[in-house]
Amino acid sequence: MSAAPLLSIDALVKHFPAGGAGWFARPATVYAVDGVSFAMERGETLALVGESGCGKTTLGRTIARLYRPTAGSIRLAGEEISGLGRRRLKPVRRRVQMIFQDPYASLNPRLPVSAILAEPLVIHGIGDRRARRARVEELAALCAIGAETIDRYPHQLSGGQRQRIAVARALAVEPALVIADEPLSALDVSLQSQMLELFAALKARLGIAMLFITHDLAVVDAVADRVAVMYLGRVVELAERRALFDRPAHPYTRALIASVPVIGRGKRGRRRARGAAIAGDVPSPLAPPPGCPFHPRCPRAEDICRREPPPLVPVGGDGADDVAGGAAGHLAACHFRDEVAAEGPPS
Repeated sequence: MSAAPLLSIDALVKHFPAGGAGWFARPATVYAVDGVSFAMERGETLALVGESGCGKTTLGRTIARLYRPTAGSIRLAGEEISGLGRRRLKPVRRRVQMIFQDPYASLNPRLPVSAILAEPLVIHGIGDRRARRARVEELAALCAIGAETIDRYPHQLSGGQRQRIAVARALAVEPALVIADEPLSALDVSLQSQMLELFAALKARLGIAMLFITHDLAVVDAVADRVAVMYLGRVVELAERRALFDRPAHPYTRALIASVPVIGRGKRGRRRARGAAIAGDVPSPLAPPPGCPFHPRCPRAEDICRREPPPLVPVGGDGADDVAGGAAGHLAACHFRDEVAAEGPPS
C-alpha cells in the first residue's frame, strides 16, 4: 500500500463575509477560494500562479491554517487538519511553515536576528539554550547569513538579508512543508537570482516540499516540479512544469505564458511579449460569473462556457472522472482543453 501524499486538499473553500455600512446594506460574500483540489508529494515543489486577486495567498494561508476553511478537506500525511482547534494545531505548525512576502513586516523589529531564529525553537520546546544557539548558527550557515548579522536587528539589514532570515526561521523546526508566499517580489533582480539559488540548494540538501506562490512565470520555470494555475478562486490547470509550458491546455494559462516578456529582435533588443495581453479585467470575487469563470475574457468562449463550469479533468481524456486530487497527470478546467493543448506552446 502506497504512502499517503504529504498534502492533499479536496474541494477546499474559503469565503469571507463582506457588506457595506449602514442599516440597509446587503450582506455579501467574497469567494476567495472556491473548491480547490490537489495533492503534493514529499520533496516536491509545486508553484501556484495567477494574477493578483486570484486567491493564491488565501489558499496558502488556509492550507497553513492561518485561516479556518469554510468547507473542504486538508490532509497532512493522511491526517485531517481542517477542523483542528488551537491546541491540536500546535504540532501541525511545526510541520507546516510559511515564508511571507514582506520580510520586514514579518520579522519582529524588537528582536535581534539570533532571537528571531531561536523563537520557533522556544515555542515548540526544542533544545536548551546552548542547543538553540548551535541551531541558530547552523541555520545562519545554511542560508548564507553572515556571522556578523546574528546580533543585528531587522532595520539594520538589507532586503535580501531579511528574506534569508525569514527563510532560515521557517526552516528552524525542520518542517515537512514550506509555503512561500511571493518570497522574491520585494527583492531586486540580482537578489532574486541569489534567492533562487538558495531555494534550489535547500531543496537538494533538505528534501523539503514547497508550495511556491508567485505571479512570475520565469521564477516558476526555475523552481517548480509542477504548476497549478489559479483564476478567480479556482485551479484551472495543473501539470508538470515542462508539460504546462509546452502544451498549455487552458486559454488563461496560454495567455499568461504569452504575456511573459522576452528579448525581441527589434530596435535595441527591447523586451516584448510573445502574444497579446489578456483582454478585460478580472471579475469581482464578490460576484463571479456563471459557467467558466474565465469566459468573459476568453477568446474561445461559446455558449457552453457561459452555462456550465468545466471540471478539472485530464487533458486527452473523456472528462468523465474528476481526478483533481491526484498528484500526476495534466489536468485542465476547460471545455476545449484538448483543442487548446493541440496548439502547442505560444509563439
